[in-house]
Amino acid sequence: MAHPIVVSRSQHRAAEAPEGLSAFSTQEMYREILTRLGEDPSRDGLVATPERVEKSMAFLTKGYDQDPAQILRGALFNVDYDEMVIVKDIEMFSLCEHHLLPFFGKVHVAYIPKGKVIGLSKIPRLVEVFARRLQVQERLTRQIADAIQDAITPQGVGVVIEARHLCMMMRGIEKQHSSTVTSAMVGCFREKETRSEFLSLVRPPVPTGV
Repeated sequence: MAHPIVVSRSQHRAAEAPEGLSAFSTQEMYREILTRLGEDPSRDGLVATPERVEKSMAFLTKGYDQDPAQILRGALFNVDYDEMVIVKDIEMFSLCEHHLLPFFGKVHVAYIPKGKVIGLSKIPRLVEVFARRLQVQERLTRQIADAIQDAITPQGVGVVIEARHLCMMMRGIEKQHSSTVTSAMVGCFREKETRSEFLSLVRPPVPTGV
């Protein structure tokens, strides 16, 4: 399966900046944005804002500097186990690539091993690597599933993400209680029985009474 090419931050820095921008630092660009918004970047509350935003954005997009395959390679183990492994309710925070506004929620990951398993702590780390990039939820879901499939070639992988998007809640349609659910099913998780088992284990039970 073809994967999108992700250019690392260091490669971006090495590339020639667009004409007219090469003389400006990142902080100067944020200062210009504040000015264009009608603010005074020299007032007390905003003097250090460009520096803070630069550091914040570096943290929120640090996934560009991390290799998901390398993270998984550091914790692969040969195990005679062929039942479903689930890590659910993984907290996820990311930035929508369309508006640079946050979306956040929970990720549920499952796979059925075929000779190898992944150290449990590496699955949340994998989620973090892909979430700390500019994203759309659909791609994020697929990237997590594909990375696990590529690393250990299990019988199958299932990923479900439930998230709320501030680009829907704060602007545009302004629906504060809406959420988006995406899934990626690989291998045996495409089979109805396996998919149903996975979904039943990660979804909260429906109340039967008052």
